[in-house]
Amino acid sequence: MNEKKSELRHLPSVDLVLREMTDLIDDCGHARVTDAVREELSLLRESISSGNIETHGSLLDTVIKNASERVKLSMQNSFTPVFNLSGTVLHTNLGRAVLPQSAVDAIARVAQSSSNLEYDLELGKRGDRDSHVENLICELSGAEAATVVNNNAAAVLLTLNTLANRKQVPVSRGELVEIGGSFRMPEIIISAGCELVEVGTTNRTHLKDYANAINENTALLLKVHTSNYRIEGFASEVEENELAQLAQDKNLPFVIDLGSGNLIDLKAYGLPEEPTVSQVLENGVDIITFSGDKLLGGPQCGIIAGKKELIQKIKQNPLKRTLRLDKLTLAALVEVLRLYQNPEQLQLKLPTLAKLTRAVDEIREQSERVSKILTPIIAKDYEVTLTDCMSQVGSGALPTETIPSFGLSIQGRDNSDQSLRHLDRAMHQLPIPVIGRIQNGSYLLDFRCLDNEANFIAQFKSLLDALS
Repeated sequence: MNEKKSELRHLPSVDLVLREMTDLIDDCGHARVTDAVREELSLLRESISSGNIETHGSLLDTVIKNASERVKLSMQNSFTPVFNLSGTVLHTNLGRAVLPQSAVDAIARVAQSSSNLEYDLELGKRGDRDSHVENLICELSGAEAATVVNNNAAAVLLTLNTLANRKQVPVSRGELVEIGGSFRMPEIIISAGCELVEVGTTNRTHLKDYANAINENTALLLKVHTSNYRIEGFASEVEENELAQLAQDKNLPFVIDLGSGNLIDLKAYGLPEEPTVSQVLENGVDIITFSGDKLLGGPQCGIIAGKKELIQKIKQNPLKRTLRLDKLTLAALVEVLRLYQNPEQLQLKLPTLAKLTRAVDEIREQSERVSKILTPIIAKDYEVTLTDCMSQVGSGALPTETIPSFGLSIQGRDNSDQSLRHLDRAMHQLPIPVIGRIQNGSYLLDFRCLDNEANFIAQFKSLLDALS
């Protein structure tokens, strides 16, 4: 007991510790460091009193070391880059599209100074932030006008609230999709102030189903592109041009939620076919909404394009201000859209398209190089095998299509799920965390998206520490 009291009496005071931590206080602030010191002294006092610790060396040094680590940990930014080897190119949880360098540079320029975000330099008065992107969107899509908001769900919400508030919106039962994070199209429609009218059945909807649902309370016809699933077999849906004609006959707007936001002919790049924004508009659609961070390959945003008269109404909705884009996102979007003006260079400069079209032979050669270095490092507990695999686009784009790829399949020598989960956790603890996937009794690394091989290999020396 007397020994414990002696150790407690020798605990340094807060002031004494702080006098030895002036550099950290300058960097992180007096209050933060003081709180950390008090917390460490409290924990040390409890440990000594309970006999759960034997003190060795200087108690002052111990408190300084632990408090410093606590402060530095609290100051870390929770955002961190990762290596996406999951096999999903546009992974929602990993930030979807990687931006091109020109967009990154534009963000930095705008962030570091004032800009003409909402200032018309020619007229010398307040301007419209949409003016930076509207002409580009119209040029690339063929729309009469356009506006942008913070994501595609917001684009649908704003469009419906503007054109159909307190009125009915017929939608096919087969198109009542659930999007990421368990948000559902019916909930978005209701949140927009509209009355959802379900037509047809899950697998088959006909033109007459829409026609029979139209009455004096109908505001518009809505078609939702089922970008994250497909209904196959005994199924049918109404073609866009047929719905457009029905809407025109009934003097109603026709709105399509395209979702994935494709601006180019993907077949020309050897990828599965996906309708383009311009093709959809050519079918007589009045308003189309789509994402900026999916197949378009830009920052997170929602784009609304179509008839000028309707776009003007949407812009005047008070909700538009609550959903508008910030200057950094706009700056990035401008640069991404500008890349589409030079289609010959698009595959080289747009990371999303470059990753989707990467040659399998190139990926295989990279896998072989990495395997030669990784295999001996983990050979004691794991067996590494080169393997064919299939990548997917992700984020609801081309949900039933996959792209041939190549990578590494890693199995524990004890053939246990526990060893695979242990490896997965170790990969997450690397300086740049690695995101793979556990599949069919192995840990799979798909190298389609590995664009910094040197940095990836350089951190293998940390893998053994993480595994232990």
